[in-house]
Amino acid sequence: MLSLWDYNSRVGRRTFLQAGHLALGGLGLGNLLAANAAGSLASQSVLKDRAVIFLFLHGGPSQTETFDPKMTAPVGIQSANGEIQTRTLGITFGSAFPKLAGLTDKLSIVRSFVTGDGNHDIKPIVCRDTLNANLGSLYARVAGTNRPGSGFPTNVALFPQSVIPTAQPAVKNFGDFTSAGKLGNGFRPFVPGAEGEAQDNMKLHLDRARLDDRRLLLQKLDTIRRNAEQGGLLTGLDRVQQQAFETIIGGAASAFDLTKEDAQTIQRYDTFPLLTPDAISRRWNNHQNYVDNVQSLGKLLLLARRLCEAGCGFVTVTTNFVWDMHADVNNAGVEEGMRYMGAPLDHALSAFIEDLWERGLQDKILLVACGEMGRTPRINANGGRDHWGGLAPLLLTGGGLQMGQVIGESTRDAGEPASSPQRIPNLVATILHSLFDVGQLRLVPNAPRELTQQLSAAEPIPGLLKS
Repeated sequence: MLSLWDYNSRVGRRTFLQAGHLALGGLGLGNLLAANAAGSLASQSVLKDRAVIFLFLHGGPSQTETFDPKMTAPVGIQSANGEIQTRTLGITFGSAFPKLAGLTDKLSIVRSFVTGDGNHDIKPIVCRDTLNANLGSLYARVAGTNRPGSGFPTNVALFPQSVIPTAQPAVKNFGDFTSAGKLGNGFRPFVPGAEGEAQDNMKLHLDRARLDDRRLLLQKLDTIRRNAEQGGLLTGLDRVQQQAFETIIGGAASAFDLTKEDAQTIQRYDTFPLLTPDAISRRWNNHQNYVDNVQSLGKLLLLARRLCEAGCGFVTVTTNFVWDMHADVNNAGVEEGMRYMGAPLDHALSAFIEDLWERGLQDKILLVACGEMGRTPRINANGGRDHWGGLAPLLLTGGGLQMGQVIGESTRDAGEPASSPQRIPNLVATILHSLFDVGQLRLVPNAPRELTQQLSAAEPIPGLLKS
């Protein structure tokens, strides 16, 4: 715990710095920096210079209304919102994605991805194929929970509350996004802007009260830094304590603060203007999820990019539960729902992709976007699509992978693969091979057997990894 109390504390003394007790991911930062990265198995030869952002589309988006519209199929099967031609000849997307349609040279779509069942859960980010841990926890088990030198967390989970404090808490009815499974609680993702073990371990106590306003927090930290330097309070601290202090005062606080971004960049990502009056006025039981999603999605992706640049290796981004388009008392149908949710996803992803290439990060950051399932080939009597495990949409961009392609194909009704199915183990293998030199990792003597077995459980999705 890093405790920073004000100079007029009623205890009658200036309790300024207890950096040695600061914990990130459940480990003392002072000790962590002294002993490199906590739990690290990896030498630099094992880790690739790459980070992953996993955008989980909670609720299960429709493959037909997203990236496989099937407009030659009968009405009731084909995309309810029509299609749009992409820049790739012969490839169309659902009409909700005009911006992504112009960026197909920078992304890959898998049209033969199968999640295996139509259950509401949080696969593939947490499932048996990830050892029932957040996929980022597998990364942290190899890379360590924090970066040597900076102490920056390597595994972070972002929810709407991370950027919109008034948003609802993360939906936990269908699984724990911060699970570390058999790896142990020390490898749970760090969650900014929400409660949790790791978050509690990174609290800063100023004036004996918790500060939730990030701008006020940073102002306080800047004041503390100036007072510390002017008053010589850092004199006498050993190198590790001072490094711990600088970590939380400097890089960590800055990376989590979106106000540090250029105003035009923030505006470029912002999806809040896409919150339409009809989406606000409609009152399904899950209505507030739609509002939270539109308010937060763009900023979540911007924050994720910032964290990767600062040293995070895996960022989970999840919307609240918005893609369950049954057309019932809880949710919109596909035609109406895509009007509300398609535009924010199109805007946020296209802003991220363009930004990634402009910054030269297309080989450094891989973004994966999918949900826990797809939707039924046929629209139901109310205008919605129900749960379906036979096919689901999957988009990848960046990460030094082969872009500009559609992998696999589906049957005429987009109900199942017409080519070799790509399953969750194949996606997990693709991600792990992107992050690690798998051959080197298999040689690490103290690597958990379950983890090394997972590396051999399936082949990566063909056509993505460069030779």
